[in-house]
Amino acid sequence: MTSRIISSDFSPPEVFRRGACHYLSSSVEKIPYSELMDKAVIPVQIKALVPTNAGCAVFLGNEEKVFVIYVDQSVGAAIGMFLSGANKERPLTHDLLAHVLAAVGAKVERVVINDLKSGTYFGRLILTAENELQQKKIIELDARPSDCMAMAAQQKAPIYVSRVVWEEVEDTSELLKQLQDGQQSGQGEG
Repeated sequence: MTSRIISSDFSPPEVFRRGACHYLSSSVEKIPYSELMDKAVIPVQIKALVPTNAGCAVFLGNEEKVFVIYVDQSVGAAIGMFLSGANKERPLTHDLLAHVLAAVGAKVERVVINDLKSGTYFGRLILTAENELQQKKIIELDARPSDCMAMAAQQKAPIYVSRVVWEEVEDTSELLKQLQDGQQSGQGEG
């Protein structure tokens, strides 16, 4: 797992790379800001959640294209609860993480599904933090896309997909439309 810290203010940003195990170490590798900006992203939304035998299919996309990421049942249920605004008796794991972030002055700024290797998606959780002196920084963490989507749904943060992933994924717009049409015709009967 890796993390990035992008300066303590927003102008001009310096970017640092540290291994998660060495997060507090003094060795820091500077990354050119242009490296981050060269990674084009496409905004997407969660279009649908569909239960499967092995968990949940999360359909993500926009007007141009839709694709699917499969997640485990518990994270799929959490995403569904966050999207619907359901009240919970006790905090879920993602609620706990949001409380911890708030307690230290941080929040989820956005999430990026940034890579796809051998059928496995990779994600980045982008946090902003502000300390008591009003100093701001951006922190980028490696995270499972399922957790990224749950945190984005919980905190109403935008979701992005890297252009590289976007161009690689299969468009499942027609499949989603068929599933939605089948669900609507099933609801009309009875």
